[in-house]
Amino acid sequence: MEIMRFAHKATGAWSRSVSRCRLARLKAPLQLDGNISRRFSTWPLIRESTALVHRSHGDPSQVVTLETLKLPALEATSVLVKMIAAPINPSDINMIQGTYAILPDLPAVGGNEGLGQVIEVGSDVRTIKVGDWVIPRDAGLGTWRTAMVLSADDLVTVPSDIPVLSAATLGVNPCTALRMLSDFEDLKPGDTVIQNAANSGVGQAVIQIAAAKGLQTVNVIRDRTDLHKLTDRLKAMGATCVITEEMLRRPEMKEIFKSYPRPKLALNGVGGKSATELLRHLQSGGTMVTYGGMAKQPITVPISALIFKDVKIRGFWVTRWKREHKHDDGALQGMLGELCTLIRAGQLSSPACTQVAIQDFHKALGSAMEPYISMKQVLVM
Repeated sequence: MEIMRFAHKATGAWSRSVSRCRLARLKAPLQLDGNISRRFSTWPLIRESTALVHRSHGDPSQVVTLETLKLPALEATSVLVKMIAAPINPSDINMIQGTYAILPDLPAVGGNEGLGQVIEVGSDVRTIKVGDWVIPRDAGLGTWRTAMVLSADDLVTVPSDIPVLSAATLGVNPCTALRMLSDFEDLKPGDTVIQNAANSGVGQAVIQIAAAKGLQTVNVIRDRTDLHKLTDRLKAMGATCVITEEMLRRPEMKEIFKSYPRPKLALNGVGGKSATELLRHLQSGGTMVTYGGMAKQPITVPISALIFKDVKIRGFWVTRWKREHKHDDGALQGMLGELCTLIRAGQLSSPACTQVAIQDFHKALGSAMEPYISMKQVLVM
């Protein structure tokens, strides 16, 4: 069940690569047709998919079921993808609950992110070839399944020389972190960023990307029994300072900013009182960017922060960014390329993950919804 064997694609014939990816059973059919990557096929090589489906919105533990779905015919512009791994993100849970900003038509397959390998392509496909690693270009495709047939335009290729878990978790959290660190303030080496939810997937990516850019990070987490262990792990990633939510409200915070400049940028994934406290520590003219609301509480903005410090309140949603740049393929490829460069250099790793077989999805969904859990659940196909 280990997926780390997928981590690097072998050089030479693709048949050797797919055998390492548990696709050995497809090796002989692929060799029968040397033009398989450029032909039109009425039916794909794989005709069925095991998928996690919800037919109504509600508690994921109650509404998600494991089903076998027939795959549609492979059209001239479509691609057959064998999924390798797909994480469970908070947005995935919200979609199943029916509380997210975009909701696919029901019944729907869960999952917005994941890594697959191309098994077959339609006759008109030129941008993707058999053997490529691919991730979704946008949300809502339903990645919690063993295989799928999609339009080639719905996918973007990623290099196969990065770890599988890094590739499977590349399209949401690291992209969110990079965009927030790049698009809202002109940050220079030595500048400070403060963030809550620092142990989340986005938070861990922020720590690592910021460290690679020479930025200081003040990282806020909730108090917990394993606080010292988590603090050490975040500092090993490159965190400058790790504090609890309670510490954020204390006068001792002034001592921290004797060592580092006050933050130009605050990143809020929690909301409520936590976000208000982040605002208090911003320097004049600084920006707070909200990308999540785990506390499910509104943000209260102190009048003084607006009048006397002229802080800016912004929001970010990576899905909106991708849709706004859907005709600018260079922007998406440039962002993914920058992240992959950091991954290869050992400066950006995937969040701590627990790999779970898709058949054990109840366990994975339950763990993903537990509080104080820093491990990301990844479904292995």
